[in-house]
Amino acid sequence: MEKRAFGRTGLDTSILGFGGFHLLEIPVAEAEYLLNRYLDAGGNYIETAASYGNGESERKIGHCVSHRRKEYILATKTGERTKTKCLESLENSLKNLKTDYVDLLIMHAVGTMTELDQILAPGGALEGALQAKSEGKINHIGISMHGQPDVLIRALKEYPFDAVMTTINYYDHFNFPEIQTELLPLARENGTAVILMKPVADGLLWQSAPEAFRYAFSQPVSIVVAGINNRDILESDLAFAEEFTPMNFEEIDNIYKNATELGSYVCRQCDQCLPCPEQVPITQIFKYEGYFDRQMADGIITNAAEYALKERLRFWFGNKDMAIAQYAKLEIKADSCTKCGICMSKCPYHIDIIRKLSLSDYKLASKDIY
Repeated sequence: MEKRAFGRTGLDTSILGFGGFHLLEIPVAEAEYLLNRYLDAGGNYIETAASYGNGESERKIGHCVSHRRKEYILATKTGERTKTKCLESLENSLKNLKTDYVDLLIMHAVGTMTELDQILAPGGALEGALQAKSEGKINHIGISMHGQPDVLIRALKEYPFDAVMTTINYYDHFNFPEIQTELLPLARENGTAVILMKPVADGLLWQSAPEAFRYAFSQPVSIVVAGINNRDILESDLAFAEEFTPMNFEEIDNIYKNATELGSYVCRQCDQCLPCPEQVPITQIFKYEGYFDRQMADGIITNAAEYALKERLRFWFGNKDMAIAQYAKLEIKADSCTKCGICMSKCPYHIDIIRKLSLSDYKLASKDIY
């Protein structure tokens, strides 16, 4: 399996990482098989979090592969924001994982500037992590969040984190474009390792897994972390990694244009619909809709399974309030649309822009009825 440099840390990681969240869903005997099979196949990065099942994921990893500790890079996460609580969380994680150190401690799901301020302030979690590093209990420090990356961008500008963990997949590329246009270049400039999570968009892209993984592996990242909870998924993911060849520009562009999951609802942010005669900032509004619910609620129900999956995932990242606040700042909103239809003829993806503007306004302006 291909190895890549893990930023400036001096570590090399396999391109496929084993994410520990879904170990909660299976018995320890099956977790033992999966984790050991992953290591036997050349994988060397196992990641979990203190909050996954209140330590259950960590305990399973400790039980199953602690005897092979020198064979893998181990990462866990803390959701604590103060020095004292961070150190307490780490001690419990080390006990669960049956080890005396982790290679990487990640500040978990830092979703607001207030949380980042708490972490960076005197007495904050970063201070605790630095103390633990000086004591040999962790080797590197990272930070993660879901969705819109403004907090991560600021974090990398204010502290030299060793790693940043973020969502990248070909669906959310159009919901959170700043991840690939701003965050990744900043990480590359800083020598910060990039951990790609959610390569199949939390399961939305499950029917297109080969393309989704190839797209993810083709990004300028150190590692792609996937949740694994059964043997078929593990073998498929290993095959994707072992057979990987990079996508070229034309192949990536083809996915952006033709992917079934993007269809004729998700805005590709090409701006070809502009300018609007009424100065409605069409693509900006659709970007805020992406922040709001990942453009998943399109008002069209096809089948129960697809509907249930999207309903489960649309608010997964918790960016709803931020999207509403951003929309409120716009001087001209979607309800200024006169339905002239000029934009409709310009859209190369055949999006019903008039309808989408109405639905976006319903979401972002918290209208009573759509």
